[in-house]
Amino acid sequence: MKEVLKLVIGIVVLVLGIPIGSLLTKWTKEELKEGRFWFKLIIIFSSMGAILSLIFKNDVLLFSFLFIAIVTSKSLRV
Repeated sequence: MKEVLKLVIGIVVLVLGIPIGSLLTKWTKEELKEGRFWFKLIIIFSSMGAILSLIFKNDVLLFSFLFIAIVTSKSLRV
């Protein structure tokens, strides 16, 4: 039961990454133009980290890396 609750909380936090990414996009438009390359690099590294944490079965790192990837990718879709 504890494991299911952890997964549900993790999924809720991941879903909250979508509006957070949208808010950051509206507030930081000037950084998005200059740092596009770095944002893409962050998405690649966080996706690789999510895959590795899935392999090593570390849920905390998995959800952390996925949150970073979601927020960053949402910021790039401008």
